[in-house]
Amino acid sequence: MHEISTLAQRVQLLERSWFDQALLRQNRLTKPPQSLGRLEDIACRIAAIQRTLSPAVDHKMLVVFAADHGVTEEGVSPYPAEVTAQMVANFLRGGAAINALAKTAGAKLVIVDAGVKSPIPAVDGWNGQMQFIQQPVRKGSRNFAKEPALTMDETATALRLGYDVAMKAKEAGVNLIGIGEMGIGNTTAAAAVTAALTGLPGASVTGRGTGADDQTLARKKSVVEQALRLHSPDANDPLRILQTVGGLELAGLAGVCLGAAASRIAIVCDGFIATAGAALAVRLCPASADYMFAAHLSAEPGHAALLEILQQKPLLDLNMRLGEGTGAALAMTIIDAAVRAFTEMATFEAAGVSNR
Repeated sequence: MHEISTLAQRVQLLERSWFDQALLRQNRLTKPPQSLGRLEDIACRIAAIQRTLSPAVDHKMLVVFAADHGVTEEGVSPYPAEVTAQMVANFLRGGAAINALAKTAGAKLVIVDAGVKSPIPAVDGWNGQMQFIQQPVRKGSRNFAKEPALTMDETATALRLGYDVAMKAKEAGVNLIGIGEMGIGNTTAAAAVTAALTGLPGASVTGRGTGADDQTLARKKSVVEQALRLHSPDANDPLRILQTVGGLELAGLAGVCLGAAASRIAIVCDGFIATAGAALAVRLCPASADYMFAAHLSAEPGHAALLEILQQKPLLDLNMRLGEGTGAALAMTIIDAAVRAFTEMATFEAAGVSNR
């Protein structure tokens, strides 16, 4: 996995001097110090990421990775696997929640088929604001309750796919990337990844996902515990975790995070599954955490544990659990507001206002 290590090494630590310079400007703006609360920290971090006191997040992109999971064979979801392909078609038609919220945020939507198992229903056409990348590594992962979800080559290919998406975003001038996902069974994979990364019991980080009833939830917890016993993943070996109990969209999202951080583009992580991908990226490259913002606190029980790996506090707590990047889209508007306040407010000197 030399190539993955090389990609991770391209991420540079944030320079504290840029944050400090931004903080000095914050304290000269026409407002009492810290009166904008966390918005001030957000703007300072964006300034440090972009290495400028004139930051901008006006070119936003939401990347949604889609893939299927062989573990659905174990009855861990109330929805059939075919729904993944059907929802991708719904994205392309513009009929999903993420379409509405991406439009609200002013973000271009990029849908990536990294491993959808069923044929995606034909769509007559889609809006020019949306891009569809169809590069499946394989038709869904294997059933990790019985065997590793992926080979190491498949894992590396999916990581590279995500990394390349971020590189192309950089070339297009994108300055804020949100990450989301679609895949029936992916809360089961995210729970297994979370347990492996944190050492917490699998049952404690496994939630209802798309609305599992009590019987399905019990089966889901059992499957996660079974997979952890089978593969015994090491918390210090994120690639092995990803390969054994992860999935293609998780690998793709981890790759996006590494690529965006290497490009000095801020990353907005959606909920539980997207944050699992981001947490894998952080374990692969700890410096990437400084480029990440946690969009919201998911209702899934494992999400808080993943946020500790990122060392980020969520910007929103709306009891959301949809995925698709919906929380990231909402958080993008907050980040945009924070940056605009930082760059567009006058200083005390320029406004002729007396400072204290």
